[in-house]
Amino acid sequence: MTTEGEAFSNTVVSADQLPSLDTLVYESLSPRYRTLNLAIAAAIFITLLVVVNFIRFQPFATLPEGLLFAWPFVTAGLLALWGLLSVYHWLADPMLQFSLREQDLSVHKGLIFRSITCQPVLRIQHIELKRGPLERLAGLSTLQVFSAGGAGHTFEIPGLPVSQAQKIRQFILDHKDVGAR
Repeated sequence: MTTEGEAFSNTVVSADQLPSLDTLVYESLSPRYRTLNLAIAAAIFITLLVVVNFIRFQPFATLPEGLLFAWPFVTAGLLALWGLLSVYHWLADPMLQFSLREQDLSVHKGLIFRSITCQPVLRIQHIELKRGPLERLAGLSTLQVFSAGGAGHTFEIPGLPVSQAQKIRQFILDHKDVGAR
């Protein structure tokens, strides 16, 4: 919208003149985030292994021969899946990074399929801190960013130390109207 005395402008912008998102300086998440994910994966798979072995060695009923034959394969499959998930978290968790600038918040993520999501601070409707019981135990939180006009959250940044997440949230709340002036 223009006011009286201002001329309408719609100048062509060359793609060569645009800043590159590849040059952004990203901040990493807390190393405790990776540790938490690895611990959760270990707890889940150890529980599954205990259940499978309890069923196999329980004294209450005899198992059919087919189940007895499948037991080593189920155990090996669970161990292989646990190994793959652990390797994935070991490699992928450090790839989740964020960058906060005066006008926008960017999130870079992905090990195989990489993506960069950029949200202008001006378009952020609200921002929430989420902390589940395991995150509280690790001293971490998840920052959820909600865009204006969106039904759900636009993106989230997990694995932030609580004090850092609170500072980012407060910065965004203080600067929501910077671009509107």
